[in-house]
Amino acid sequence: MSSLNLDDFTDLIERPDGGVRRDAEARRERQIVPPGSLGRLDDLGEWLAAAQSAVPVRPIERPRVVLFAGDHGVAELGVSARPAGGAGQLVREVLEGGRPVSVLARRLGVPVRIVDMALDCDPESLPEDVVRHRVRRGSGRIDIEDALTLEEAEAAFRAGVAVADEEADSGTDLVVLGDVSVGGTTAAGVLVAALCGVDASVVTGRGGLAIDDLAWMRKCAAIRDALRRARPVLGDQLQLLAAVGGADLAAMTGFLLQSAVRKLPVVLDGVVTAACALVGQRIAFRAPDWWLAAHDSGEPGQAKALDRMALEPLLTQGVTVGEGAGGLLALPLVQAAAALAAELPEKPKESEEPESPEASGASGVPTEQ
Repeated sequence: MSSLNLDDFTDLIERPDGGVRRDAEARRERQIVPPGSLGRLDDLGEWLAAAQSAVPVRPIERPRVVLFAGDHGVAELGVSARPAGGAGQLVREVLEGGRPVSVLARRLGVPVRIVDMALDCDPESLPEDVVRHRVRRGSGRIDIEDALTLEEAEAAFRAGVAVADEEADSGTDLVVLGDVSVGGTTAAGVLVAALCGVDASVVTGRGGLAIDDLAWMRKCAAIRDALRRARPVLGDQLQLLAAVGGADLAAMTGFLLQSAVRKLPVVLDGVVTAACALVGQRIAFRAPDWWLAAHDSGEPGQAKALDRMALEPLLTQGVTVGEGAGGLLALPLVQAAAALAAELPEKPKESEEPESPEASGASGVPTEQ
């Protein structure tokens, strides 16, 4: 029996400050560029002001990419274009600077933090600060067995909470959240299908490397089989994560909820983070007010999850690589919104009454020169 009471998050999470948002809207009305002329940048600036409880909004100066990593046993079925157990190699490539997220983060000057929750590799092959939260080596094959024990799911969830606290305490002012996994999109598809009440085919996408038709059918069958195991535990979100999620997904869910508690805005990357956010919404309905959807990856499961949470992606680039790359693409847009909201000057105030000709000493009659 878990000692973790997820209902506490409902009481702990408040919405971003509505009064501050109204103040931000009023300030926007006074600026020299007409309201609405900056499109979604206006909404973003006002959302940030409410999240920060500050008018004018403060610049985003200490963003961080946080990636939760894990291998999923379901990858053994050939549902991914990557080999089962291959997430550890992806993590090493991120650390060495050779992945898309590494290039973008370097260019934008954003630090990247990787948290190993269930990589199927020797922990000694990775830095200690990466592996210190690991719960187990690989998550179970969700079509026939639980991904985690309930105790492991709780440990992973608490690890995500701890990472959120570490980021908030260190001064991080916005997080781009992503995953580094093999088989993770299959687990994400199960969560989305279960929580949205749809069939496997509705949420099954092609993954990061665009699997072929045969692999897609295997993935669809795996999600269908895992769905049968998910439905009996839909009323308990921790049991759901244990049954068909994985240590990385459980940790991301804990991270998202605790970030909302700490009033730390989070940018969601792809389908895996969207699935975890959907679980988080089921736990605490106000939590999505603290999250932004970075982009539309084209994955049907992501679209279904974001629609259920009423989150509209900022960009449509079709980036399916994961690892926070799509989330980082949206970061300059968020920073631009903050800068415009804070730095655009206000319109000059007009005098209440125009000066009369008599007051200025003019008679109004032309005089000879």
